[in-house]
Order: sequence, then C-alpha cells, then structure tokens
Amino acid sequence: MLARADQKRFAPSTRGEAVGPFIVMDVVKAAGSRAAKGLPVYHLEIGQPGTGAPKRAQEAVAAALSEASLGYTTSFGREDLRQGLARRYQEDYGVNVDPENIAIVAGSSAGFNLAFIAAFEAGDRVAMASPCYPAYRNILGAMGLDVVEIPVGPEDRFQPSIQHLEAALKQPGGLQGLILASPSNPTGTMVTPEALDEIARFCHHKGIRLISDEIYHGLSYGAKEATALASSPSAIVVNSFSKYYSMTGWRVGWLVVPEDLRRTIDRLQANMFICAPHVSQVAALGALDARAELDALKQTYASNRDTLLAMLQTAGVTTMAPPDGAFYIYADVGHLTQDSPAFCARLLGETGLAITPGIDFDPARGHHFVRFSFCASAEEVQRGADAFLSYVQAGRFQD
Repeated sequence: MLARADQKRFAPSTRGEAVGPFIVMDVVKAAGSRAAKGLPVYHLEIGQPGTGAPKRAQEAVAAALSEASLGYTTSFGREDLRQGLARRYQEDYGVNVDPENIAIVAGSSAGFNLAFIAAFEAGDRVAMASPCYPAYRNILGAMGLDVVEIPVGPEDRFQPSIQHLEAALKQPGGLQGLILASPSNPTGTMVTPEALDEIARFCHHKGIRLISDEIYHGLSYGAKEATALASSPSAIVVNSFSKYYSMTGWRVGWLVVPEDLRRTIDRLQANMFICAPHVSQVAALGALDARAELDALKQTYASNRDTLLAMLQTAGVTTMAPPDGAFYIYADVGHLTQDSPAFCARLLGETGLAITPGIDFDPARGHHFVRFSFCASAEEVQRGADAFLSYVQAGRFQD
C-alpha cells in the first residue's frame, strides 16, 4: 500500500481524470463477457464491419511479408499510397489534391490528435453538433480546449447550420474551430453538398478552422457525398480505411492538410508516431483496388438498414432521422425508457442484443436515445432486430 503522501504524489493528472469514458467500449466488454459464457450476442453496438480486410489488401500484405523489411516509412507515409489517394479525390470529387498534403496516420484517432494539436491553442473554442462521436469532446478536453456543443435534433437532421455557427460566434470567446461529420456518427445523416459548401466557405471567411470528418465516405445510400476540400483551402479532412474499407484493426487512415499546417503536422507525426504502421500502409494500398468487393458489402449494409428501420417502425420507435450514410441509426426510445444505459444493459442481459446508449454521444439529452449499428452480417442484424422487437412487444422494459 502507498502511504497517503505517495497516493497524492502519484495521483492521475487532473486533465486525464477529466476525460469521459468511451461508453461503447464498455458495452463491447460486457458483450464479450456474455459471449465467453457461451451465451448468444448480437453485435449492433459498435461500428466495426463484420468482415475482414478486402482480399486485395490481404494479398498485398502476404506478398510484402515475403519481399520487404517493412521498416519505417517517411512520416507522411508511402508515396504510392498518397498518390493513390490523390487520384481518388480527382476521380470521386473532381478535386485536385497534392500528394504532399496527404499524411498517412495510425487511424483517424491519431489524425484527430494531430489535427487538434496543430490547429488550436489551449483555451480555443471548438464547436460540434451534439449528438456526436464522443472522442471529439474527450480528446479536445484532454488538450485543454473548450468544447462548444450545438444541440441538434431530427428536425435539423442532426447537423449544424450557418445559423448555429453565427450564434456560437457571438458567445464570449467567439469560435476558433468546427468539427463537421458527414455522414455522421451516431446518426448517419449528411449535410447536402450545397450546405457543406456554404459552411466551409463561412468557416474560411470567419477564420474558423474546419475539421471535416469524412471517414464514412463511400457509405451513402442515395445521398450525394462532397468533400470540404472542394470549398475551403484551410479545412483539414480526416478519413480512414476502417469503415468503407473494412479495416478497423489495421489502424490506418489519412489527413489532407492545408499548406499552412503541412510542416507542423509533419513534425508532430515524426515525434508522436514516427509513421503509420508500414504493414497497414501496404494493406491500404491494396484496398484501394478492392472497390467491387467493398461496394458489395455496402449493399449488405443498405439491406440491414432497411431491416432495422422496418423493425423500429413496428416497435413504435419513429422519432429519428433515417440515415443517409454510415451504418448507424440513432433512435429516440423515450416512450420505453429515460435511462438508456440501464435499458441497454437489460437488453443485453435478457436478449443478447448489444446496442449503445445515447449518453455516449450526447450526455445531456442521450438518456432517451440509443444507437444501432448495422454493419454486422445480415443474419446477425436480423436476429438482433427480432430480439429488440420481441423485447418491446413483451413489455419487459421498466425504469
């Protein structure tokens, strides 16, 4: 046992203790414990595709393991991978991107850390829609930045507007940054290309650094995708091979950085991470040529989306904004519960269905929301949907 003085001396840092939990990972852990007992689990809690890396990625790695040392790359990553991504921006969006402005990073999580450190000073105010991906606010808070949450709902399609930003600018301290996610986590909603253009230009004109989270690009269901790069020379774009490319555990993504931050992010990457894992960069390069396989997976997600939306309608869960993209549904279950963590825990314990409580994404209002992920197999999503519907129709919930 440590003496009392030593306990105080070796206590966690204040800023470390202030970081909130990533609740979905607690759900994953609880689901794993249930599965370890041999009980059924339907994983609709986490945004992890139910398939592994595409075959071309696996083949590229197999070849590289027998032919190359896979040592360090430059801090911004393999040139052929950056060139391949630059070609994609031209093909998909008609936007010219200099490969020198693309940094390969250890997943979008590393990308957000690099972007936030490079773009903001301690005490800067950074806005985001709420509900949002919880790591935004948690990372910003750990860095001493002020989080400005913009409460949005189904009536806004869970996305911020120019009017929201103008209001935030009038607050003491103004606004130095905005994180915009389209498609978003947890809602799957998108801003239109016209709205993205308006917001990106507004931010550039007002000196607000736009961080555009585009990690779910490639996963849209009829809506048109656009990149902030088409509208703003000061925006930072964050993307990843985790979602559309089905490579979560490989921890590889990329930033597209503006000229004024390129050298800064280069230095930060070299000091903090040296480079992204080389073997993952090889896999990513192979994945760029796997579109046929990946688009087939997207068709499964689209079918799963329809399965869940139909089930929720039958269950009387109708307050939501149907997702334009990604693989999530953020649903208001206020007629069933006002305690989403307890509701999700009971649902897992009694049926095996794992979903995520809304307070992970909106601590203030998420007590009557839950998030469903539909990137598992069609069979698992159907079983999870059946479990939820049976649970609701049996009236087994109670606060």
